[in-house]
Amino acid sequence: MNEERFTNRVDLNELHASANRIREEIGKIIVGQSAMIDLLITALLADGHVLIEGVPGVAKTLTARLLARTIEARFSRIQFTPDLMPSDVIGTPVFNAAKSVFEFKPGPVFANIVLIDEINRSPAKTQAALFEVMEERQVTVDGITYRMDPPFLVLATQNPVEHEGTYRLPEAQLDRFLFKIQVNYPELSEEVSIIRRHHERRGRPAVESVKPVLNIGQLAAYRSAVHQIHAEPNLIEYIAAIIHSTRSHPALFLGASPRASVGVLLSAKAFAALGGRDFITPEDVKYVTPHVLRHRIALTPEKEMEGQTPDEIIGQILQGIEVPR
Repeated sequence: MNEERFTNRVDLNELHASANRIREEIGKIIVGQSAMIDLLITALLADGHVLIEGVPGVAKTLTARLLARTIEARFSRIQFTPDLMPSDVIGTPVFNAAKSVFEFKPGPVFANIVLIDEINRSPAKTQAALFEVMEERQVTVDGITYRMDPPFLVLATQNPVEHEGTYRLPEAQLDRFLFKIQVNYPELSEEVSIIRRHHERRGRPAVESVKPVLNIGQLAAYRSAVHQIHAEPNLIEYIAAIIHSTRSHPALFLGASPRASVGVLLSAKAFAALGGRDFITPEDVKYVTPHVLRHRIALTPEKEMEGQTPDEIIGQILQGIEVPR
């Protein structure tokens, strides 16, 4: 009886149902990748940008496009290339001969959901064009500030940094992504299903079969509900202890920022809401932590040479901190 009163403090029925519908719509096209889809929905509810990394051809871009199609909002796609200029992303003043004035022409970043494909194909000056808009949801050109209409979400894909023709993203930009999702090759049974579905479509466009599930107003309401998710004080201390441990771990020379602490809390709340709960658990925190931290920490050169990965270090940190009960 007490549990029923507790779980009813925040009404999550519509949010839970909409999340299931998004999964169903994306599942019309994407086989497997359920973890990536859940993390994308979690980031959407937590108002956080997402970096998706994987080898070419594992449906990174397609999944991001399908998620965008489930929301009735303005969508744009930017293909990053080595010759892309910052003005190609954020826009540029254009001279209006009739009025004899310069008028700002917005770039493709002025949308609600922006898909940046192969973000690490462009050099540092183009990457820097995203710093302000990703953090402050605004663009400043010639001293004039242009604010983005909410919601504003960047979904970026990248190939592994060891691939030819890629540039390593600066730490300041990586820190602006809530999640870094790593996408692996499908299992054999999943690959059979991928081939079969492609054969059965007979050349029909796949994306057109996905229908909108949410509008901007509903998404704003769901995000507001996520902020109402309860977090016990000992869980907040648990999150702080995890982040603090990254700054003193001997295998790391760069630890996570306070922005990561807030990111773990918000994403844990959103993940709990996906499960129909209005309170977070230690399991929620442990699940989202690797995705929040793996791009925010940097291993020492010695550990990199030994072949260790950020996920292994994060696992060690989680094992070394007592889980609150």
